[in-house]
Amino acid sequence: MADLDHRNQMAVPIPKVITFLSSLLQRVSESNDQSHELHSAAKVSAFHGLTKPTISIQTYLERIFKYANCSPSCFVVAYVYLDRLVQRHPSLPIDSFNVHRLLITSVLVSAKFLDDLCYNNAYYAKVGGISTMEMNLLEIDFLFGLGFQLNVTPNTFHTYCSYLRAEVLSTQSNLPIPIKFYSFPEDEASHKKQLIA
Repeated sequence: MADLDHRNQMAVPIPKVITFLSSLLQRVSESNDQSHELHSAAKVSAFHGLTKPTISIQTYLERIFKYANCSPSCFVVAYVYLDRLVQRHPSLPIDSFNVHRLLITSVLVSAKFLDDLCYNNAYYAKVGGISTMEMNLLEIDFLFGLGFQLNVTPNTFHTYCSYLRAEVLSTQSNLPIPIKFYSFPEDEASHKKQLIA
């Protein structure tokens, strides 16, 4: 990991999206952990680890941001992808055993889709603390899990940004909100236009 430390010489402030997303994912994974204990119907996937990682979601996301050098927009799009995956596969909820692998994979896929330049899978594997082979397999599973639906309309992007902000504000004011991902209605007409164009 020493070579990773040399790549990032200037400290870049952590964008708020990292804090917002980690707060949401922490609550979702803890809630789903409790559900698993009550109902052990969750399916195990390639994203599940044998144990819960010791690194917090917040620290893990900060690490990805610091070393992957991807745009903050990638984290919002990664959130959209995670929500789509959960909607397509409800038997694979996000929990403490899979959230880290899902995060590194969703950010990798979003960076490849959005950013002009991004690091390869071997580099992301180092950042994520997994092997290159595992990173490659997770990327394939993730893409098939999404049905290769990677396009995100501006409308959808802004809806997810708003939800992340609202989630943090509600936790700060102790307002109750549902603790799970929701599929926001995407503007299908504009989505189809973008696919055709």
